Amino acid sequence: MLCTIFVDTIFGIFRVTGSDFGIREVILVDEKGKSDSPVPKEVQKAKNQLEEYFEGRRKSFDLKLDWSGAPEYHQKVWKELQKIPFGRTTSYLDIAEKLGDKKAVRAVGQANKRNPIAIVVPCHRVVAKNGDLQGYFYGVDMKRRLLEMENPMQFGEQASLF
Repeated sequence: MLCTIFVDTIFGIFRVTGSDFGIREVILVDEKGKSDSPVPKEVQKAKNQLEEYFEGRRKSFDLKLDWSGAPEYHQKVWKELQKIPFGRTTSYLDIAEKLGDKKAVRAVGQANKRNPIAIVVPCHRVVAKNGDLQGYFYGVDMKRRLLEMENPMQFGEQASLF
């Protein structure tokens, strides 16, 4: 059974939905709703890890993820996103090439756009091949703020992030 809880962060309120099978959704919402009870262990673990991340005490997530029903290609992209180190970026082209088709840049962008597990699956770490910030579903300003939080010393020098 799916459970929903809410996490207050410096970036806003995130709704976390999941079960003991894994986390299915982490999305930014306008306001807090009512959290479900009881809260499965994996959902509580996600809440704790998100709070640690936004407090600057966590650089990676150790959570079970539930991508049931998502297209296989999207899942492949999301698994690649999880390999991007904290404070670093990669390009849509690099991910497409890692998946075996450098012409699939738009497909990678669409998978990022449909990523249901924001922050944990770090689509904010993907930029254009020239280093420009593009295409974040919470806006480019949010993407910039997340990257600055992860890498405040080098964010202004895009090339140094790769």
